[in-house]
Amino acid sequence: MIGRATSIVPNLKVETPEQARLVATFVLSLLFVVLPWILPLPDWIGRALVAVGLTLGGVAALIFVQTRMRQGARAMASELLSGFIDKDASPSFVTDDEGLIHACNTAAMKRFEGTESETISGTLRSVLANPSAVLFRLQSRAKLEGSGREDIVTRRGHLRLSVHEMANGSFLWRVEDLGERPAGRTADTNPVPMISVGRTGAVLFMNEAARSLIGERVKSTERLFTSLPVIPGRLNTIMTKSGAVEVLVSEHGRGQGRSELYFMKAAVEDSGPHTGFESLPVPLLKVRPGGEVLSVNRMAMRLLGIEQAEGVQLGQLMEGLGRPMNDWLQETAKGLAPHKSEFLRVSRDDKEVFVQVTLTRVIEEGEPLLMAVLNDATELKTLEAQFAQSQKMQAIGQLAGGVAHDFNNLLTAISGHCDLLLLRHDQGDQDYGDLIQIHENANRAAALVSQLLAFSRKQTLQPEVLDVRETLSDLTHLLNRLVGEKVSLTLSHDPVMRSIRADKRQLEQVLMNLVVNARDAMPQGGEIRVETEVVVLDTALERDRAVVPPGEWVTIQVSDEGTGISPDKLQKVFEPFYTTKRTGEGTGLGLSTAYGIIKQTGGFIFVDSTLNQGTKFMLYFPVFRSDAASEDSEPEVSIKTKVAAAQHGEGVVLLVEDEAPVRAFASRALRMRGYTVLEAESAEEALDTLEDPNLSVDVFVTDVIMPGMDGPTWVRKALQERPGTKVVFVSGYSEGAFGDAEPDVPNSVFLAKPFSLSQLTETVQSQLGEITG
Repeated sequence: MIGRATSIVPNLKVETPEQARLVATFVLSLLFVVLPWILPLPDWIGRALVAVGLTLGGVAALIFVQTRMRQGARAMASELLSGFIDKDASPSFVTDDEGLIHACNTAAMKRFEGTESETISGTLRSVLANPSAVLFRLQSRAKLEGSGREDIVTRRGHLRLSVHEMANGSFLWRVEDLGERPAGRTADTNPVPMISVGRTGAVLFMNEAARSLIGERVKSTERLFTSLPVIPGRLNTIMTKSGAVEVLVSEHGRGQGRSELYFMKAAVEDSGPHTGFESLPVPLLKVRPGGEVLSVNRMAMRLLGIEQAEGVQLGQLMEGLGRPMNDWLQETAKGLAPHKSEFLRVSRDDKEVFVQVTLTRVIEEGEPLLMAVLNDATELKTLEAQFAQSQKMQAIGQLAGGVAHDFNNLLTAISGHCDLLLLRHDQGDQDYGDLIQIHENANRAAALVSQLLAFSRKQTLQPEVLDVRETLSDLTHLLNRLVGEKVSLTLSHDPVMRSIRADKRQLEQVLMNLVVNARDAMPQGGEIRVETEVVVLDTALERDRAVVPPGEWVTIQVSDEGTGISPDKLQKVFEPFYTTKRTGEGTGLGLSTAYGIIKQTGGFIFVDSTLNQGTKFMLYFPVFRSDAASEDSEPEVSIKTKVAAAQHGEGVVLLVEDEAPVRAFASRALRMRGYTVLEAESAEEALDTLEDPNLSVDVFVTDVIMPGMDGPTWVRKALQERPGTKVVFVSGYSEGAFGDAEPDVPNSVFLAKPFSLSQLTETVQSQLGEITG
């Protein structure tokens, strides 16, 4: 018991239960051994008594050893504590791993005088309802971290229980009374009704204001509230001695599943001013139905970024309702509007803040007023805006890709038939110049469409291993010509550069677009800096809805000293056809093209900008791994450069194309070169044609995207019966935009639309050349 625990007071001798048990056991063992010698007993009974006596002797020896160990522990605890915590005003205990008290200081003996327990759990039962759970939790934490601490709300107030693990396996406990609440507030003197609630809903503490409001001491939230769970920031009904009362509830978490609930009475006739309005830990505004702000508490002023709001209209503080603010206020004051929250944007210039506003009707001195409860919804609205932006970019990409695909079909027919006409006209013909104009403008349109495909990441790329320094070196002369005389171009390279894998032509286009934009942002001149660096990310980089994985990255930074981009326009710069330039100065496709090319390459692009200070674009490209070099060791050779072994006019071609103008051009072009052409407008018709076993076909020329069965699907079926047939896929999309989840079709090549007459015939000739070669 606590009275028998070893105190730190010198020369204090106490008897312990262990000593009594030791003496009793020793006497019994001696008695059993001596009895056979004194009394005339049979031999077998004598031997049994001796055996029992020896067993008890062994038990006595064990008790003796344990007693000595405990005495040693107590002595060590006393020696350790003497002069260290004996004068401490807070009660302190030294226990073993099982919670048995070995020593305690004077403060502990005074605080827990009369507590008949040998363990700390029993001792603390006078102040804690269930000390075992708290002690186990803290002791487990001390074993892992060396110490533990927890603040506990009790009926008598707050106390702090801390523990430290000692070198000999013992534990030093300290019980500290907390007179003052955190943040300088005393619970009982707070004019706002407050209760402390545990994780199970038990009411641990009620301040004087809460006891006055409710009229009695309650033990659980189930007894207090008419419906659960409690909804912070809303009206909740509580049962008091005088009946049901509606209160506005604010919640503050305190850790370990505990929380504090603050109450404010609402909607009570002639209730008078709300007590503790300023000290409530929730942003509140008091507003007239006409919109005039009467009062604002401190938390609301911090959230709104203002110092004074009395007399200001609510519509001046926030916006974005979508209808007149006064209509919403009047409907709520008359009880016509449901109690639902509205998300509004705070009218402040320093940063963007969104709030969730809940209106509640109250009566003060006979006048109906509105209490507005604000919740900071900036993070929620930011995530919502990011999701909407991501969805919008995806939708624009799909639209751009679809438009580009259809335009490529039209351009193929236009440029193809123009090629057919040019074959019948020489340079002396009066129509020759018009045909050349048609052909050139068709090529310009094809370049514009390729930019849309780049944004939608469906452009055909020809990646190769590049050294960024060499690429920039080759481009420097052209870039210097682009920036002009007023602007200086400065290049800075990392001395230790790694290679990347990208399409050189497309990378050069990205850099040119960024440099031209930087030049246009500095009409009075300035400096453009292009810097390269190898960056190693130990952890993932998260920014602008993107996550850059850990690893090695080659970065290219293009920065200027220009006019900058305003924050509201910064998120739109990568959208197609969006431009901050004047009409006629840009198409709005430069940055969207760069965005698509970099994404298709596996990289990332970020932008930072400050008005009147400049803009910085940061490009991240994954470092090319040398272990993958074997896969790309063969240089990619264009179809045009392959040596054709066959002559024109040899072979049978099955042409499958759902666009009639494209099919008509391709069929005429191949027949003019002497090929035998079989036409089909769908995959199903092509398979029906191939059912004739006597029909010999050398090459399939097929569109990829068609109504019904697509190109790769029907070709795989046809190759089951005709495995040696060569294939030429044509599409307005890129080569990698289809069949990603399917295996590659053998003996196939890809030809992107729009293609010219010579490109088509040379591709078919190359495939036939592989057959005869």
